[in-house]
Amino acid sequence: MATQGLPARLPEGERIIWQGAPSWKVVVRSVFHVRLVAAYFALIILWCIASDVRDGASAASVALSAARMTGAALVPLAVMTAYAWFMQRTTVYTMTNRRIVMHFGVAFPMSFNIPFAKIDGAALALHADGSGDIPLHLTVGEKLAYLVMWPNVRPWRMKRPEPMIRGIEDAERVAQLLSRALAAAASLPVPVGAVAPRAATATIGSSAAAAA
Repeated sequence: MATQGLPARLPEGERIIWQGAPSWKVVVRSVFHVRLVAAYFALIILWCIASDVRDGASAASVALSAARMTGAALVPLAVMTAYAWFMQRTTVYTMTNRRIVMHFGVAFPMSFNIPFAKIDGAALALHADGSGDIPLHLTVGEKLAYLVMWPNVRPWRMKRPEPMIRGIEDAERVAQLLSRALAAAASLPVPVGAVAPRAATATIGSSAAAAA
């Protein structure tokens, strides 16, 4: 029986070091920039209210107009928040002693298997609250589809996309675990067929490259 977030049972000798999921609060803030969007709508609403008052509109008319605009602004904010919540519910990042597996997809679940041998390095983008993102630099020649991986991919790196463990809490600790795992695995042979391929499963460097 496969572990949650993995398309197949781990082979002998492989073990899970860490499993986690993005925090919806971090995602809605860092992926969708909901604070900036809310501020944008607030400025528009205030500008419209000031314009109505300047034009001599009644208090009731101004209040009704403001209520309508506020309701309209809440719709995209609610959609962003809902998507972030579903992302948290449907995304599982798994780090083993041999690879990273990303299982995600709100509508169409899929898994991407990234062997350590395909990872040239990793970085850490740390937020003030301790949460953050860990982009993975793939070896030269490895390709994947940016739109397929989004939002589990480094923003704006479309020419050479980088898969990213995104929106996780305690990101510094996870980055340290990954750093130690990569160092420990550097002298180990790369396992062949570590994950049994399925229709919705891709391994970086094989079917993932084909998808690009």
